[in-house]
Amino acid sequence: AREQEVYLGMCRRWREMPKPTIAMVQGACIAGGLMLAWVCDLIVASEDSYFADPVVRMGIPGVEYFAHVHELNPRIAKEFLFLGERMPAARAYQMGMLNRVVARDLLEQETLDIAGRIAQMPRLGLQLSKQAVNNAEDLMGKRATMDMVFGLHHFAHAHNELVSGDRLGGYDAKAMARSQRTSGGA
Repeated sequence: AREQEVYLGMCRRWREMPKPTIAMVQGACIAGGLMLAWVCDLIVASEDSYFADPVVRMGIPGVEYFAHVHELNPRIAKEFLFLGERMPAARAYQMGMLNRVVARDLLEQETLDIAGRIAQMPRLGLQLSKQAVNNAEDLMGKRATMDMVFGLHHFAHAHNELVSGDRLGGYDAKAMARSQRTSGGA
């Protein structure tokens, strides 16, 4: 219940805010950071940023806000999950996960420029546009997929606990950080 509220519930509430949101990403955007970026309507990233969901290493089918097959095509989502490797910003942009990739020193200004242009649009039109796209995503199965994978996520925690006595399959925060430093893909 705690994970459902703290992770999935919070992300869904942020996604459903009536105002447009923009994620500004620099550096590592891994697991929980990935969830926070994905709930935003637009994502602007620096050239040196990278994205990863390495939690399959813990025997879990991805982060709680499972948007992988909606942010990436299914084959790329599988690669992203199966390998748990870093996806550089350039590739994430090519795969349609990002709106813009800019030099780090231009990141804040580019993001603020986009926000300023959006702020000039009629508020009701923005709210209705956001609601229309979010509803279309949900009709394409986004919400149902997340609910189903959230169940699998907790099935995996229970399995790990029964098999090894450790819900995370032996990967604490330090082990996950080490796995990212040694993984390929960048």
